[in-house]
Amino acid sequence: MSLCPPFAPFFGFAGVASAMIFSTVGAALGTSKSGIGIAGLGTFKPELIMKSLIPVVMSGIIAVYGLVVSVLISGSIKPHGYSLLAGVVHLGAGLSCGFTGLAAGYAIGIIGDTCVRAYVHESKMFVSMVLILIFAEVLGLYGLIVALIMNSRVSTMTC
Repeated sequence: MSLCPPFAPFFGFAGVASAMIFSTVGAALGTSKSGIGIAGLGTFKPELIMKSLIPVVMSGIIAVYGLVVSVLISGSIKPHGYSLLAGVVHLGAGLSCGFTGLAAGYAIGIIGDTCVRAYVHESKMFVSMVLILIFAEVLGLYGLIVALIMNSRVSTMTC
């Protein structure tokens, strides 16, 4: 069996798709859940809406992580001389970024919705909300770092 089969780029492009799709779905979940809380807050205290947009911005950053990884992976894929090992590593990098983005977006959505609703009643919740959102955002950042490390190892895997 050849080390560079013609189907090897399929795994690399599956990594590109995984990074983009799962991290974007996570960002969409975070935005939608947080948006529900912000809409509820806006009916009671419209002056707090701008400060409550932080969860939406943070979940949008999750999609940017997936975009960065997918662009880096797709730039490494070559039609010839692309090994099966490189394809599988790219798939793993895309899955690590995508699934951590999905988890981070989901966590940001729940935190954003709950904390924004609590922020209506207690203004001291704002600092706690930002701190907890940072911890949720770091989940996606871990996946980005792992994907970047995996992608940096692929340059040595040529046929």
